Amino acid sequence: MEVRPIRNDADLAWAIGEVTPYFDVPPAHGSADADRFDVLSDLIEAYESRHFPAVELEPVDFLYAFMEMTGRTQADLGNVLGSRSRASEILHRKRALTVEMIFKLNEAWGIPGDCLLKPYKLAVA
Repeated sequence: MEVRPIRNDADLAWAIGEVTPYFDVPPAHGSADADRFDVLSDLIEAYESRHFPAVELEPVDFLYAFMEMTGRTQADLGNVLGSRSRASEILHRKRALTVEMIFKLNEAWGIPGDCLLKPYKLAVA
């Protein structure tokens, strides 16, 4: 079982390449491959936590990032929320997300509710 420390981005790329096949064909529980997967996954997580700390985004910023990452538009958001104008108000911080809107986004797009439930400031009119 070859395992080595992850000290730089090249080591990280190697470790990710080593664990990727396990996602397609998971190793048998308790096997040497399962142990290797667990150890490499822990090393990857530790390295990424040290070098790429997670940034908590405000709900609207998270929504923008999610839309960009998934190729969704304001019109798509309007379809989920019921109108394009409502989507515009949310994205421009003129209206706060409601629990009902957060529920709709979770149901339609799979966005975890806790990413959108944090308080945030609205734009001053």
